[in-house]
Amino acid sequence: MKPSVWHALNELQRGMEEPVCAYVYDLAGMQEQVRQMLGSMPGNTQLFYAIKANPDPRIIEALLPFVKGFEVASIGELLKVRAVSREVPILFGGPGKKESELKLAIEQGVSYIHVESLLELRRIIAIAKERAMDQEQAHVQGSRQKQEWEQVYEGKHMRGQKQVREDKHEHNHEHYDGQAQEVRILLRINLRNSTLPRTKIVMGGGPSPFGIDEEAVEEAIELIRVEGAGVVRLSGFHFHSLSNNMDARLHAEMIELYLQKVEQWQHQYDLPVEVVNAGGGFGVTYDGSPGFDWSLFTSLLEQSEARQRLATSGGELYFESGRLLVADHGYYAAEVTDLKTSHDQHFAVLRGGTHHNRLPASWGHNHPFQIMATERWKHSFARPEVRDHRVHIVGELCTPKDRMHSDAAIALLRVGDIVLFEKSGAYCWTISHHDFLGHPHPAFHYLTEDNNHVNTDEAFQSASR
Repeated sequence: MKPSVWHALNELQRGMEEPVCAYVYDLAGMQEQVRQMLGSMPGNTQLFYAIKANPDPRIIEALLPFVKGFEVASIGELLKVRAVSREVPILFGGPGKKESELKLAIEQGVSYIHVESLLELRRIIAIAKERAMDQEQAHVQGSRQKQEWEQVYEGKHMRGQKQVREDKHEHNHEHYDGQAQEVRILLRINLRNSTLPRTKIVMGGGPSPFGIDEEAVEEAIELIRVEGAGVVRLSGFHFHSLSNNMDARLHAEMIELYLQKVEQWQHQYDLPVEVVNAGGGFGVTYDGSPGFDWSLFTSLLEQSEARQRLATSGGELYFESGRLLVADHGYYAAEVTDLKTSHDQHFAVLRGGTHHNRLPASWGHNHPFQIMATERWKHSFARPEVRDHRVHIVGELCTPKDRMHSDAAIALLRVGDIVLFEKSGAYCWTISHHDFLGHPHPAFHYLTEDNNHVNTDEAFQSASR
């Protein structure tokens, strides 16, 4: 852990009367993580940040110069990215997209829409046709206006003004060439395969609400060719079969399976393929065991003949990772407000809990932590402490489910000390029930390259931010 994290929390505690409750995000650490990941990736591969892991605008800003773009799974996420950049490529995914969301995504210029069902595909085609018709009508109206201007200004003495008007008109319609811009899509496919690695979160290879079953690929392609011709462009395929996988070799084998399937469809249906989006799912461990070996994974990708064939044909291989980019560079700090002994078991009660960091309760694990000893004690009576015992670390909510760590071996813990939960950069704050019981939200602080400790954002992040 960086000394700057400890220094930041010391400063924070000294500057406030209330017990500490804060997230600290090491933005410089996230940037370095991405630099290292990019350094080992083969030439025709691209890395996107899946912002569902943590959509904090400061994180999006920090990663913007490094990643190819961002993957979003809602209009809310899309607008967060567009608030940071109007130009950066966006992949728009997620099941159950509404028509209004699809229309807005197209208006916002997303690079690709991940199509999750045949019904969604039909909706996109209908929207694209309507859009093409609107563009054609606008073009016809513009041409009619141009003809009217020519009639009005056809006299010799108005020739110069006519040219100015024509230039204005041409500028206003320079992006329309008589053909509608096609909506680019990737078909998300749920493969019929029982050999995919099993993880805590499985999203494909069996019955699933995600993607189009492999058996329906031909129907989807035919629908695009017949109904979507000229308005919808099938640019490739998207796969995301699992999340939080730790086995780099199995992951590489899974990517190989994806690429072989795409090659099969290319030949079977005479398809040009620009993009294969292989999703994410690169795992992070919370128990000290080895996590995903990115270097091994990318070395296996480098050797992949299927990837090389994709590169030769001009295709790119996309990855959309969230957890692996940011998890290790976020910290959740909560001050101990009480120490209790009940039926011979010890409890440390925090200013905070699972309403701020729900991941340990959601996944049923003990979240890793360190204890930051402080001298914060203003009372004349004895400062409570526990030594050489096992302690349950719990939150401030009125539920026994509010537990961050069970049976932690503690050498020394006192009221006023800070419990610092590591690996809290992904799927922690934003998956939590922030407003349960009405406790105040935590503060949010950011470590950057240009300071030694902390950059405080006083407009604390909230659920709606």
